Amino acid sequence: MTIVSPDPESTRVHSDPTALAPEPLLEVVVLHPRDAEAATAGEADRLLVLTEPELGGRSPEPAAVSAILRETDLPVRVLLRLDDGLGTTGGGFARLVGLARDYLTLGAEGMSFGFLDRDLEIDRATCAELAQELTGTPWTFHRAFDATLDAGRSWRDVRHLPGLDAVASAGSTRGLGSGGEELVRRCVADSEVAALLLASGGLTTELVPWLVRAGARQFGLGEEARQDGSWTKSYVAADYVRAWRMLLDDAHHRALGVPVD
Repeated sequence: MTIVSPDPESTRVHSDPTALAPEPLLEVVVLHPRDAEAATAGEADRLLVLTEPELGGRSPEPAAVSAILRETDLPVRVLLRLDDGLGTTGGGFARLVGLARDYLTLGAEGMSFGFLDRDLEIDRATCAELAQELTGTPWTFHRAFDATLDAGRSWRDVRHLPGLDAVASAGSTRGLGSGGEELVRRCVADSEVAALLLASGGLTTELVPWLVRAGARQFGLGEEARQDGSWTKSYVAADYVRAWRMLLDDAHHRALGVPVD
């Protein structure tokens, strides 16, 4: 992928090292206790627990979350998603609230969810209602965000949702290979986007330095943390996670102007 070099004038907001001070956060999707153990050993910062990743992810059973929590001392977020719907109706909302409370009781740190309306815009009312049911719980807007029709409006709509501290996005439903350049431009232009962005969905080593220089500080690994890039044929590999950890730290130090051997 070709990245267009940002205009020096547009990146001046990030030239102050204090603006780049927060170290990159690395989140890894885990499906099983063995995944959690490997991601922890590889020095991930946070785990995202889900099931059925090949279908875009579903909410796991509380027992599965409990087993994963026993294998790590890292903060754990859990996906709240029951089906392919972009919103939630009927008893689905109550079911999600119940699951979230179960996960929190078990020791989860936060949640990942997000709803769109029929016009493929952010369903702020439903998102805010669920967040308010879980007052004090940090959450990530999951990658349903990339299905919205107007990304600029969506970024404006999410930034004031209660408890939200991350937006998982690849800049495109086709992944970071297609949307990475756009995310770099958005981060350079808007520090609030940079602070919220959890870059995920086909993360590449080539894109990491550009996102870090643009101010992005949250990164997510899915299949990239597995030896053959498969959800079904392998577990998370600790050495893969550690390699990504080192890459992020190196990019961060270079952005700060810290000498790197």
